[in-house]
Amino acid sequence: MYKKILAGLGGAVALSLLHEAIRKNFDNVPEINKVGEEALNKALDKVDAKVTNHDQLYAATLAGDVIGNGMYYAATATTSFNMASGILMGLGAVALPEKLGLDNTPVAENNQKKIMTVAYYLFGAIVTKFIYDKIK
Repeated sequence: MYKKILAGLGGAVALSLLHEAIRKNFDNVPEINKVGEEALNKALDKVDAKVTNHDQLYAATLAGDVIGNGMYYAATATTSFNMASGILMGLGAVALPEKLGLDNTPVAENNQKKIMTVAYYLFGAIVTKFIYDKIK
């Protein structure tokens, strides 16, 4: 089981590195971090808390993303379901924010952002499966 978790975390880190490298160097690309930051503050509002320091908000969101994505990848992308798990996760990242009352513009403003968002999560699933196949 620990090998699946390690592979899942590797895929999640790869996804985050890809997202950050592209987000910081190009325009009209997904900003998945903004959806996560909004979701975290919305959840914290329920307990009368809020992270106002942007660096702390970013770090907390990034940590939550890596852990959550890593666990998802560990459970799904280490099996023969790996490609589909990445595609489904990406489609969820595009479709769910609006349904959850969040701003979906950072990931679904146009077709380019939608396709890139799905591709990021597919990339994470592929990296997870690659790592798992090498260490199992």
